[in-house]
Amino acid sequence: MTVFVDTSAFLAVLNADDRFHLAASRCWEELISTEQRLACSNYILVETIALLQNRFGMEAVRVFENDVLPIIDILWVDWDTHSLGVSALLAADRRNLSLVDCTSFAIMRQSNMRQVFVFDVHFAELGFEVIPK
Repeated sequence: MTVFVDTSAFLAVLNADDRFHLAASRCWEELISTEQRLACSNYILVETIALLQNRFGMEAVRVFENDVLPIIDILWVDWDTHSLGVSALLAADRRNLSLVDCTSFAIMRQSNMRQVFVFDVHFAELGFEVIPK
């Protein structure tokens, strides 16, 4: 089974000051030790790297690139998936829902993924199994 990883989880694992850091670190260690297959989209990568660079600097980006990305399967958003995400975003008409989230929902549905490592309520609202619980 593949677990989709959201930006919120990456940031919580990498930032010791994040309010979810302890739960995220424990979950990350369990996922790694049980050799779960982990995946995210290229949109998640762009969002995560931009936030790491802005909040913590280039060293945080290097750690992410060198230590985290080698164990993540990258799922590339194609035009059709992007279009599904845009349609979902516009239909939802919610300011606090992002295009990155909407493309993540589309990828997870297309790939029959149910579990997501996330600290974002939108995934649970749409029926995905959120970890940690």
